[in-house]
Amino acid sequence: MKQRKKAGQHGEDFSRVAPEAGLLLGAGRAILLQLAHPQIGLAIAEHSDFASNPLSRLIHTLGYIYALSNGTPEQQRTIIDYVNTAHQPVHGTRNTDQGTPAYSALDPKLQLWVAATLYDSARVIAAEVLPTAVSSDIEDLYRQYAALGDALQMPAHFWPDSLGEFDEYFDRTLNTLSVTPQTRRLADELFLGSNAPWWIRIGLPLMRDVTIAQLPPTVREQFGYELSAKAAKRNARAISFVRLATRILPKFVRHAPMRWMLRHVDRMG
Repeated sequence: MKQRKKAGQHGEDFSRVAPEAGLLLGAGRAILLQLAHPQIGLAIAEHSDFASNPLSRLIHTLGYIYALSNGTPEQQRTIIDYVNTAHQPVHGTRNTDQGTPAYSALDPKLQLWVAATLYDSARVIAAEVLPTAVSSDIEDLYRQYAALGDALQMPAHFWPDSLGEFDEYFDRTLNTLSVTPQTRRLADELFLGSNAPWWIRIGLPLMRDVTIAQLPPTVREQFGYELSAKAAKRNARAISFVRLATRILPKFVRHAPMRWMLRHVDRMG
């Protein structure tokens, strides 16, 4: 793979796929794949307000993705500074009595998994809802998402050089995931959305079904979810609707969530 540009140095090298609102269907999948990692799940439980405000992680994650894939250098610096500052105090020591692992948000192996879940979820959904996407678009998306790890201070060589190597890494890591009762409760909080605005809460049952359908079977089982016929049907309908909307809606509408999130990043500066 060619040498990657550092975050904040993209110039006109913007992603065509990343701004598509349809990719938001994979947000729940990415978050649960992160929660299923023993160290990341514990870090989120102990150092974030996920339980009381689970959607805050989603909002900041989206701001991070949009800024690094399609934002200005100023927006990229803002979100990188925010994430690095937030990650500094996030660490914990191993507790043998409680069976909890040591962790640090600055651990490049954990940063790699976070970036990997974001990319894999984006490409899974892109394959289903973007009828015009071709293999070159997925390769472009892969290069763009490499910047997510770079900006987290992950060494560049940690990101697999090819999609084939990425698939091997992803499958290997899936086999190490372990969902705890604590992270299972966090997942339930995400879909309950007690403190979310009403217009988000009404969509959470559908988000839950789509997430359940899109999760790898082994992870879905660990969370205690069952892919019912109802959930499978609702997921298929959601995919069909978003695929149609992506085909007929103008780019201005499809990219509206990205513009909203980039304005949010501007307010953080």
